[in-house]
Amino acid sequence: MWQHNYQPVGGSLDASALVAAIPIVVLGLMLGVWRKPSWISSLAALGSALVIALAVYRMPLSLALISSLFGAAYGLFPISWVVFSSIMLYRLVVDIGKFEIIKDSVGGLTDDRRLQALFIAFSFGAFIEGAAGFGAPVAVAGAMLAGLGFNPFYAAGICLLANTAPVAFGSIGIPVVTLANVTGMPIQPLSAMVGRLCAMVSVFIPAYMLVVMVGRKRAFEVWPALAACGVSFAGTQFFMSNYVGAELTDIVSSLTCIVVMIAVLKLWKPNTAMRFEGDAPVTHGATHHSGREIVIAWVPYLLLVLFVLAWGEPSIKLAIDRFTDSLLPSVLSKNAATLNGLNVPGLHNAIIRVPPVTNAPSPYAAVFTLNWLTAAGTACLLATILAAFLLGAPGRLGAAYVSTFKQLKFALVTVASMLGLAYLMNYSGMTSTLGLALASTGNAFPFFSAIVGWLGVFLTGSDTSANALFGNLQVVTANALGLNPVLTAAVNSAAGVMGKMISVQSIAVAVAATGMTTADEGRLFRFTIKHSVLLMMVMGLVSLLFAYVLPHYVPVLPPH
Repeated sequence: MWQHNYQPVGGSLDASALVAAIPIVVLGLMLGVWRKPSWISSLAALGSALVIALAVYRMPLSLALISSLFGAAYGLFPISWVVFSSIMLYRLVVDIGKFEIIKDSVGGLTDDRRLQALFIAFSFGAFIEGAAGFGAPVAVAGAMLAGLGFNPFYAAGICLLANTAPVAFGSIGIPVVTLANVTGMPIQPLSAMVGRLCAMVSVFIPAYMLVVMVGRKRAFEVWPALAACGVSFAGTQFFMSNYVGAELTDIVSSLTCIVVMIAVLKLWKPNTAMRFEGDAPVTHGATHHSGREIVIAWVPYLLLVLFVLAWGEPSIKLAIDRFTDSLLPSVLSKNAATLNGLNVPGLHNAIIRVPPVTNAPSPYAAVFTLNWLTAAGTACLLATILAAFLLGAPGRLGAAYVSTFKQLKFALVTVASMLGLAYLMNYSGMTSTLGLALASTGNAFPFFSAIVGWLGVFLTGSDTSANALFGNLQVVTANALGLNPVLTAAVNSAAGVMGKMISVQSIAVAVAATGMTTADEGRLFRFTIKHSVLLMMVMGLVSLLFAYVLPHYVPVLPPH
């Protein structure tokens, strides 16, 4: 068995961290400076990581290749699967002419572009994040805004910004559930602390998003809507995470926000509606649709909501997983670690992780979850198929599939190669070297714990994966420094979400969903990175505040 060495360069952690950072530097230069498409940038970063893993970390070639392929497979399923299915649903709605009715129905609520962005990008996007996650909210909301006539670049940008609020509790709370499993701590204190951190940011994200979109003056012309949106979401997020649990936090928060926003849009109008240059004049009544027509047009998205919620219900999910597990060949079933979980041959438990990343030397598991029927992407696909039949357009499914593949082909390569890079850096020990270097900052660690989480999401594109990667490191370091481990573990998740908007996978999905070209990916990366770094630093300062000024507001673990 091969054992991790976190200081392969002359026994120096700092020197090793500089070498381990080379793939990230390559990625940033290719994407942000040399303006290469993300699929080329991610492949270049993967290639540089492979060289470092073999030449510096002395990782066996077979382990390096298998871990890269494992990551690529995870990138294709479940992440790309849910994005592909979400965009296919959108393509179907457009092809059968129902999106025009959806567009008119949103315009019937408000013709103000600022309020449309709040409703679609923030409120509706948060619901999709809570129910499905894995890139679906940016894909769905971005495509809808572009279809509504928003500039594709700004549609992508504001959806990436808006998505920071719900990510920590996305996919029915799976990031926090994963954090609890990895750290061995009870889930409720972690949920409460993540909620306290996220709510402090969520309350101003709608305003921040609109300031970026239209400037401070025009943003605060709609301050009643901004206040209602931010307070309703953040207040419910705080209450649910602290007093109910992580699983339904996003679902209830976003539904509350949607209801509040509909009420606001019905009862209040800004003095002057903001339109984009080149927008067609608003002609109220010219595009009137009956209630039945509007409901029918929204049927695909209503089905999406129903399927994703049903698929996330634990008893339904368990029953379906047991069914699909019974279909596995016996040789695979014997190799299964969990329901639909397959131990990766040649990699599972073939690497030993060592302290301080773990409490004691322990094998590094490699389990690929092939829950093909209960995956969120499958729920989206079933909603798409059923919608096509209910709307009398099953013959359009083939065309929607082909157009979706053409739209996403380069994004699929990007996601697969980025997850290959992330998994290679994880299994080689490079990511742990970077995390340990940041963790060696002593009393300043509460601030740098935010950078650790941010780095994890930037690399993996997933708050869940970042929690699995760095959650235990945060706890080990906190205990060594005499800090409350609940805080640092929660900061890993809450600050990690700020890295979502610059993860290359998210950018590739946003670009593909809004119909831009791969040449726009570097531009979008340069647009989001300044906001990502700023918000991450804010979370780092909040972490310091809780650590040294307000420690009594951090949940305390129950005695053993």
